[in-house]
Amino acid sequence: MKISCVILTMGNRVAELDRAVESVLMQTDGDVEVVIVGNGADVPALAVAPRTGAASVRTVRIPDNVGIPEGRNHGVRECSGDVVMFLDDDGWYADDKLAAHIRERFAAEPDLAVISFRVMDPESGSGQRRHVPRLRAGDPQRSSPVTTFLGGACAIRRAAFLQVGGLPGRFFYAHEETDLAWRLLGEGYRIEYDADAVMYHPRTPPTRHTGFHRLNARNRVWLARRNLPWPLATLYLLNWILLTLLRERSAAAIRAWFGGFMEGLREPAGERRPMAWRTAWRMLRLGRPPIV
Repeated sequence: MKISCVILTMGNRVAELDRAVESVLMQTDGDVEVVIVGNGADVPALAVAPRTGAASVRTVRIPDNVGIPEGRNHGVRECSGDVVMFLDDDGWYADDKLAAHIRERFAAEPDLAVISFRVMDPESGSGQRRHVPRLRAGDPQRSSPVTTFLGGACAIRRAAFLQVGGLPGRFFYAHEETDLAWRLLGEGYRIEYDADAVMYHPRTPPTRHTGFHRLNARNRVWLARRNLPWPLATLYLLNWILLTLLRERSAAAIRAWFGGFMEGLREPAGERRPMAWRTAWRMLRLGRPPIV
């Protein structure tokens, strides 16, 4: 079973990109293929070089910034691995045995589509609740089945990724992993949060500018329109309207959010493939029904 790693970059974090690539090349398996995608930018020259026996490092340049999901789609198309790991260019792998662990799990579990990694701050050793893809996020060291995953800290079975059409490229940023996850669950695959698979990432506050709020709202509407039966789509969107009004204190953020919401209603969402009710029931049993 061959493993590839896709790293998306804007070319502006050279030292961090070097560190990320080195953490892949130092895997004890020694044969992880690395594909670096320059998203609207040239890929900078790397100081690190593949060690003897390691797979190649290849670069792909996309002329324009097409967003995170479409950038990763480009990377997957350039890969030859059976499993693709996605790594942020400012993150790196904590363990040189990660690839071996990933290979073993995917080889032994044919219904496993995605492993979501545990993200740790290298200085404190702690993680952030938002990096644990489940509602009960208090114990990041507990592995569990989940209904979504972290796009920059995961491993995906490539055949399953391609089977459901990959990430929704038009989303640009926000909720693209959930769209993919729901479609994988609908095909009977499993998604696991694996606390033994660790990625280091410096602790950073979440980005909350007006552009974020617009895309967050627009993509929630698209997510519902693309994937949910209409009764669940209505409940999902009403729930997020209420949560936004209760949580947000900034008038600018609320205006941007509702502007994005209306954009999501007006603009084409892409192919609609509503999940079966049995998939929604399965998600409920996993602790996260598709209205939260």
